[in-house]
Amino acid sequence: MIREALAGAISSALNAAGDSGPIRQIVTLSGGDINQAARIDTPQARYFVKWHAAPPPEFFESEARGLRLLGAAGHVRVPAVIGWGQVPGGKGAFLILEFIEPGSRTGKAAECLGRQLAWQHLARQPQYGLDHDNYIGRLSQPNRPAHSWVDFYASQRLAPQRDLAARLGHLPARRAAMLDQLIERLGKWIDESHCQPSLLHGDLWGGNWMADGSGSPVLIDPAVAHGDRELDLAMTALFGGFPAAFYDAYREAFPLAAGYEDRQLLYQLYYLLAHLNLFGEGYGGGVDAVLQHYTGSR
Repeated sequence: MIREALAGAISSALNAAGDSGPIRQIVTLSGGDINQAARIDTPQARYFVKWHAAPPPEFFESEARGLRLLGAAGHVRVPAVIGWGQVPGGKGAFLILEFIEPGSRTGKAAECLGRQLAWQHLARQPQYGLDHDNYIGRLSQPNRPAHSWVDFYASQRLAPQRDLAARLGHLPARRAAMLDQLIERLGKWIDESHCQPSLLHGDLWGGNWMADGSGSPVLIDPAVAHGDRELDLAMTALFGGFPAAFYDAYREAFPLAAGYEDRQLLYQLYYLLAHLNLFGEGYGGGVDAVLQHYTGSR
């Protein structure tokens, strides 16, 4: 249940956003692995609120900025950002979003998402990265801009997860050697001429899309950056949740570059390393299998 101090801070943020309340109802919801969440009702509207007792710096601000970037692109619906803030006394932080009534994730919704995501990816961005760092899960995600996708993927995605895995004790010598070898040889598998900086959701697993009450797709919980679209697509295939209709519609709108299937595991490696660092050695075997696939080590 929302504590009094948190409820007061949320009320103040809503008031600043133009809703003077009062809060009439609070309904606790699932907040995922990281945050707690609730639906908050006022006479004016319903809101989705997520909060954390001790989030990393600018955790919810980063998410809000990512949602606004996706919203401004205008291709796939995302929840509107209402506000965010700190709980007085250093007792946590929160993010307030538009509450979207969930609908059914039908094949038609998935097809629509595939087409809209392709349109989003088609819009070329000036360079890779972003003007600020953000988070993948609760892990820091650096986004220092670069004009080379190979350099960006190596230095801003794989290397930081490698370094964190080493600090956490998840990088035994053989795994470290294979990972270093792969990072050094990324240009062997990635042809820069087929790459372009696109606006990515950044954490597009099956749990991060929903359908609204009208059956239209909605993206949530982004880890936004400008990157090659194959990173988004590889994540969709890692844990499932995207039917054939999604991929068919995507390919029709924006055909894949030759050899994508050979690079899919390469891009899934980033997410497997992040899961290794978030959840432990249960993901170590998946990391090792990808590294063996590309380095040939046994």
